[in-house]
Amino acid sequence: MIVLGIESSCDETAAALVRDDGTILSDVVSSQVKLHAPYGGVVPEIASRAHMTNIAPVLGRALEAVDGGLEAVDAVAATNGPGLVGALLVGLQVAKAIAWVRSVPFVGVNHLVGHLLSIYLRREGDSTIDLPPTPFIALLVSGGHTALYEVRGPLEIEQLGQTRDDAAGEAFDKVAKLLGLGYPGGPLIDKLAARGDHRAIALPRPMALKDNLEFSFSGLKTAVARYIAKNGRPEDDRQLADFCASFQRVVVDVLVRKSLAACRQRRVEYLVLSGGVAANIALRDRMSDAASRAGVRLYKPPLSTCTDNAAMIAYAGAERLKRGLVDNWSLGVFSRSPILGACPGSAVLKRYKSSRLPR
Repeated sequence: MIVLGIESSCDETAAALVRDDGTILSDVVSSQVKLHAPYGGVVPEIASRAHMTNIAPVLGRALEAVDGGLEAVDAVAATNGPGLVGALLVGLQVAKAIAWVRSVPFVGVNHLVGHLLSIYLRREGDSTIDLPPTPFIALLVSGGHTALYEVRGPLEIEQLGQTRDDAAGEAFDKVAKLLGLGYPGGPLIDKLAARGDHRAIALPRPMALKDNLEFSFSGLKTAVARYIAKNGRPEDDRQLADFCASFQRVVVDVLVRKSLAACRQRRVEYLVLSGGVAANIALRDRMSDAASRAGVRLYKPPLSTCTDNAAMIAYAGAERLKRGLVDNWSLGVFSRSPILGACPGSAVLKRYKSSRLPR
């Protein structure tokens, strides 16, 4: 089965063709970073309009990978949340139209489930990839979400804890803005931190010593703002690198410590990184070292599948389709998931099966 996946939850317009075993046939992503950079973050109206402009050429490029184009598609999957409502509607409506014209099954996919299952993706011809057994603990860390899950199967996922306020990626972007670095901030801080001394600036480690598996990054962001207000922005490249290294080390330490705590508490020896911040080099290196010392086997997705993409949506959709879960034309979008990664600060449903996702 070849599934066409469409992703438009935020500022990437993406389309991909994926076999139901996780083999990627095509994976096309059009980024809107340059459009949003002048504003220091994603502007929903601009994102929605850009998706409408980009969706047709992105789909065309993705369909070039197979003979027959749309005729080779056996099913269509699209992200229906969480995300920006206007952006989600573009991808979802296009997916419905294609499925209706082709008379093939259509399924909506929770964006976060896509990230959690992205570790099973592989490129065509790659038969040596090492896939994690279940159950595994997954750290999903991105600009909008920071949470820990126990994944027992594609349709059985338990949330163990999440951020109480800001996501880690959001903290990176806001601190980068305070430092005058630009947007997106995560890659910029990661690059500068590689040249800095993480011991240079003393910053608080939020909830690092707590026994629970929840996160909080708003206090760290406030501490950075107060430091800059008192001492000013770093004056030279060396000081800037030291500041970035100090900030990044705090975030990474908390993510690593909580992830390994989840493995201990659940007695699970497999750990998976997912989400856009999983591309952070310092996080990947530190997690690898700490997991090895703890006797935990770490699985890191390729950098290309960490950030938002449609291949993960196609694969997650295929897993639902294989179990007979098909959506109808009335399926809508949702901005915040009441199950996977709820709105920061709101009540969280801790246990669920993903077959109960909003429909």
